[in-house]
Amino acid sequence: MKKILYISIFLFFVTCLFAVTDAPAADSESSFKLPEYEKFVMKNGLTVYLMEQHEVPLVYVSFIMPAGAIKDGDKYGLASLTADGLLFGTKNYTKKQIEESLDFIGASFNTSAAKEYAELSMSFVNTDQDKVFPIMKDIVMNPVFETDEFDKRKTRLLVELEQAKESPRSVIRSYYDKFLYGDHVYGNPISGSINSVTGISVDDLRNFYNSNYTPKGSALAIVGDFDSKAMKQKVQQLLKDWKTKGSAAKIAEKPVPALNKSRLLLVNKEDATETRFLLGSYGIKRSNPDYISIQVINTILGGRFTSWLMDELRVNRGLTYGVNSFFRPYKNTGIFAVSSFTETKTTVEALDVTLEILNRLHDKGIDEATLISAKNYIKGQYPPRYETSGNLANLLTAMFIYDFDESFINNFQDNVDKLTVEKSRQIINKYFPEDNLQFVLIGKASELRETVAKYGEMSEKEIKADGF
Repeated sequence: MKKILYISIFLFFVTCLFAVTDAPAADSESSFKLPEYEKFVMKNGLTVYLMEQHEVPLVYVSFIMPAGAIKDGDKYGLASLTADGLLFGTKNYTKKQIEESLDFIGASFNTSAAKEYAELSMSFVNTDQDKVFPIMKDIVMNPVFETDEFDKRKTRLLVELEQAKESPRSVIRSYYDKFLYGDHVYGNPISGSINSVTGISVDDLRNFYNSNYTPKGSALAIVGDFDSKAMKQKVQQLLKDWKTKGSAAKIAEKPVPALNKSRLLLVNKEDATETRFLLGSYGIKRSNPDYISIQVINTILGGRFTSWLMDELRVNRGLTYGVNSFFRPYKNTGIFAVSSFTETKTTVEALDVTLEILNRLHDKGIDEATLISAKNYIKGQYPPRYETSGNLANLLTAMFIYDFDESFINNFQDNVDKLTVEKSRQIINKYFPEDNLQFVLIGKASELRETVAKYGEMSEKEIKADGF
């Protein structure tokens, strides 16, 4: 118990330190350079990144596997349940032993599944490597998916899925993804639906694991206070027996459905007094060379508190407490959306104002003063996101799975500075949708149906109905 207390106190002071030092120094290009790291590929196909950071005696791990929701097939939620199941117990450790062993030394650990990958993340004091790594190895290589633990997690998940439908904010992105992508794998809801999860068995988890948890296509990033030479030997010895079981079909590379007309999905929540909406279209791949320029322009549109959308919808007209626009990039595709909520009676006004701002972006573009302001803002926001060892570990595995490199960091300031008013016009026309917009609204359909029909070809669903 004393060790846990000491670690907690130490981590508190570390957090305070980073809170003070996260503000970037003005005009300090060196703060934009990614620290040196070693990358190597093991004989079994696993890609490993090692980056030494000796400021604090901690080690951070990001371990990703090509086992995200796009691999679910028709069993939506399978990838997520399988990621959870890694911690249900292994050949050498029970679930209780994993939790007690890691909690006792103050290590943090988590497993999760995203759209395109599953992840195991860990952090611990550097002197505890020999206690943590054997457990990490067994979680990744030898999970048993214990039946009783699976049944308990499945029961909880079904309750969570039912409760989520009471909160439009919790489910609207799943509706939006499904509306845009249809039966394409990028439309798969990560947590699944009640019907799909009900049909998942513990054997499904075992089969999913055997098909998708393989070293080829996986990446391990370790960042922190260690010696790279010794760590390389340790990792190679630890994971040398992990074998790839086959080659996965490239289902995510299939073309996404064409969006050749404006459409609107109205999801009825009969007791709703407000409407939550997303509108937009497809976005960009994460490896897009214009990624940074797009982020600068989106900052102006809806990416900060003083954005055009926030000024007009919240400050000037009082239609919402919050609105933002965002690009969510994937490996092979992505989405763009404006997200907001408003009272039922002001839904049409809020949508109309949102469309006016999008049209303004296209019709008038951005002036020099506005562009300079956005550049300064985004240069101040981005560097702190990659200054902690945990963030750097996540960045390295993101580079692997999304096919971009360290030039994103190293050339960040130059790429921001190179964006001109003329170039911004080209970026807007190319990446910010104007026609064939897709709308998803969750609200009281009986009061919205007639007034929102003007936005596009309309379809309806009941929020209490299964799925999205």
